[in-house]
Amino acid sequence: MLVLSRKSGQELRIGDDVVVTVLEVHGNVVKLGIQAPREKRILRGEIQAWREVTAPAAPAAPYRGESVAVAV
Repeated sequence: MLVLSRKSGQELRIGDDVVVTVLEVHGNVVKLGIQAPREKRILRGEIQAWREVTAPAAPAAPYRGESVAVAV
């Protein structure tokens, strides 16, 4: 596992087509913005785990939005 420290407004890049930006940090809550191609599936870990338990055979539809901010 790669561990990085980032401040609000800083970003990291994954490959050539995914950019993760730290939008806000409040205590132990971090708000991230993710820019990725429409065909790239982005799921929170607990959603992926829930999907595997409740419907392991169901294919996941890719996210269709332009960008998404997720509070972690």
